[in-house]
Amino acid sequence: MTRSDVAELLAQLSERDRAVLDDLRDHRLLTTALIRRLHFVHGEGERHSSQMAASTATMRVLTRLEAHGLVARLGRRIGGARAGSSGIVWQLGASGERLLRTLHGDPTRRRYLEPSTAFTAHTLDVAELAVRLHELARSGAVELVRLETEPDCWRSYLAAHGAPAWLKPDLFTITATGDYEDHLFIEVDRATEHPGVVVRKAAVYQRYAATGQHQAEHGLFPGVLWVVPDEQRRGVLEIALARDRHVQTELFHVVTTEGFRAAMTGERPVPASAEAQGRNK
Repeated sequence: MTRSDVAELLAQLSERDRAVLDDLRDHRLLTTALIRRLHFVHGEGERHSSQMAASTATMRVLTRLEAHGLVARLGRRIGGARAGSSGIVWQLGASGERLLRTLHGDPTRRRYLEPSTAFTAHTLDVAELAVRLHELARSGAVELVRLETEPDCWRSYLAAHGAPAWLKPDLFTITATGDYEDHLFIEVDRATEHPGVVVRKAAVYQRYAATGQHQAEHGLFPGVLWVVPDEQRRGVLEIALARDRHVQTELFHVVTTEGFRAAMTGERPVPASAEAQGRNK
């Protein structure tokens, strides 16, 4: 894609169009409903008088971007045919990927193929939490200081034997309420893995914390929040973490999807380790 191609295409895009493309780049997959909640807000003081009007505008914009090859819809919908246009799942199209790669100076080409059902479900669950954080910030419940998605939220470090290793959370957030900042790594658990997998991931967090590199940059180590679908799964993971004598349980917290808002707004405090608190005043 030449500079003239980029300039010509950009001239046809609004600021909101660009924002939609950037969000698809960051989150990889978004439903029509998630895009609406991010960029086509309805209500008092907003441009759309109703959710239906906002949904119509969202689909109109996405259809236009699709015609330019900037976005593409997946073959399956979330919620099936009854979900209508709100359940359509979108990703960057070939032209959208080239445009953003050119704008960001990224030499690495990303191939956007039809993902697996499991990947789609997990990616959209993570995106749902990110959208909720934006909505909390918009409502004034929290200040969203930083939100990093994959792979920006990944952290590299040297393992004990000197080999390079990676910590790969789903999200990294810094939020502020009052005089405090809360730093959190967030993991989305869909209750599809054995609890032992979560315990092993907790050990990776502890190995990364032991390097001290995050503390050197931020002055603290974040808390780690696992978000699970229901109370049963929450109990299973809490028991698994508590039973392993190597796990520093004060560093980890498990909440249900329903309890996510309370955890992020401080209505239900998320504990962090005494050595490396995920909260900063």
